[in-house]
Amino acid sequence: MSVCNGDDPRVHDIKTKIRVIPDFPKPGIEARGFIFGPPIALAIGAKFVPLRKPRKLPGEVISEEYVLEYGRDCLEMHVGAVEPGERALVVDDLVATGGTLCAAMNLLERAGAEVVECACVIELPDLKGRERLKGKPLYILVEAH
Repeated sequence: MSVCNGDDPRVHDIKTKIRVIPDFPKPGIEARGFIFGPPIALAIGAKFVPLRKPRKLPGEVISEEYVLEYGRDCLEMHVGAVEPGERALVVDDLVATGGTLCAAMNLLERAGAEVVECACVIELPDLKGRERLKGKPLYILVEAH
């Protein structure tokens, strides 16, 4: 589900700011999703659970390896960050092939959470990442082609 439409000037402003950066991602550029997760959690009265690249979180973690369009990666989450039966919304900045969202969903579900939906600012629909989300609803703000 997309809120893309020509009626909202804010969506138009966001779309005009999207640019392609050759050879992105580059080492050292990460954690863009952290811009969106905490304020959304605050707005809906939920807790924020960070899922990070390896060795970014202190303490005991569980991890999920996954394949990306440009290689392999891994997400980690603190042990005990979610309780069995808790409902989760996965928020990220971008969905391309769906690898990161699927890894996040797998990690949360392994810990006993129920992933109810996903939300991203940008979707690259040509890469068909939405198809990998096991039927979970995906809400996006803008599509980039």
